[in-house]
Amino acid sequence: MTQWVENPTGGRDRGPRAIVRAWGEVMLRPRRFFNVGVAPGDQAPGMVFGVLVTLVEISSRMAFGGVAVGGAGGDSFLSKLFVLIAVGLFVAPAVLHLTAALQTVVLMLFVPDRAGISETVQVIGYAVAPCLFAGLPFPKVRAACTLYGAILLTVGTSEVHDTSLIRAVVVTSIPSALVFGYGFRGFDAFVTSFPALGGVVPW
Repeated sequence: MTQWVENPTGGRDRGPRAIVRAWGEVMLRPRRFFNVGVAPGDQAPGMVFGVLVTLVEISSRMAFGGVAVGGAGGDSFLSKLFVLIAVGLFVAPAVLHLTAALQTVVLMLFVPDRAGISETVQVIGYAVAPCLFAGLPFPKVRAACTLYGAILLTVGTSEVHDTSLIRAVVVTSIPSALVFGYGFRGFDAFVTSFPALGGVVPW
């Protein structure tokens, strides 16, 4: 339980520049990033990072007509702003922590000597980095973003929890499906881009 609230040691710097630098590092040098930038108890930067990427993705979808807000307020600016606030303050953090909890349960089954829950939150938060572009109206771009995100989650889990890549693939399969397949619409993007996968992709 203390892993959720313990004092952070090491971890990432705060601020806009640190976020931009973290994005570049996790995209280009993921192994080094997850080894250096993830620290016990320092989940705030990773969570903020993941929420910001999600907000950019949703904002892009709104801008290109991929999200219809609807309701009494229609698609007005205030309606869209309300959705973004709700996602940023409640939905994205809740999904991130619930996914981390699920990931932790799976890790308990396959990786007895593992890092803590805080590190898992950070790995998931940073792994969504490619999805910054997932809101663009190009299914193949979204498919590539979500696939790379799943790869980053596997690599990050392997590095942070000190386990093999094969075992990391197993323990991240369900979280990857939930976050990248459904959350960032990767399954839909693959089926749209490659119709032959229609009978393979889980719905």
